[in-house]
Amino acid sequence: QVQLVESGGGLVQPGGSLRLSCAASGSIFSIVGMGWYRQAPGKQRELVAHVSSGGSTNYRDSVKGRFTIYRDNAKNTAYLQMNSLKPEDTAVYYCNADYGDFGENVAWGQGTQVTVSS
Repeated sequence: QVQLVESGGGLVQPGGSLRLSCAASGSIFSIVGMGWYRQAPGKQRELVAHVSSGGSTNYRDSVKGRFTIYRDNAKNTAYLQMNSLKPEDTAVYYCNADYGDFGENVAWGQGTQVTVSS
């Protein structure tokens, strides 16, 4: 089992920055990849960014060049650095981890609210 706890959300003005953190515990050695998803009111949850165990990253087009995902394996923590935030980035952000021999299991954090507004 893997447990995830997010932190770092809040209210920020357009153009501002936030850094989200996702601390993993439990069977951390079985984690294959970690990602950040978001869900805005009335919309489906969508993938924002993903980082593999090897460090490969991918991003949804709307955040490329503004968001950066990275992992600190020594701290068992994944981060999402968000710059140049826009009102349309407003959502609840969820951390996700794939774990197990083939990444067949999925863990989710509780979510953290990000609001971009003036």
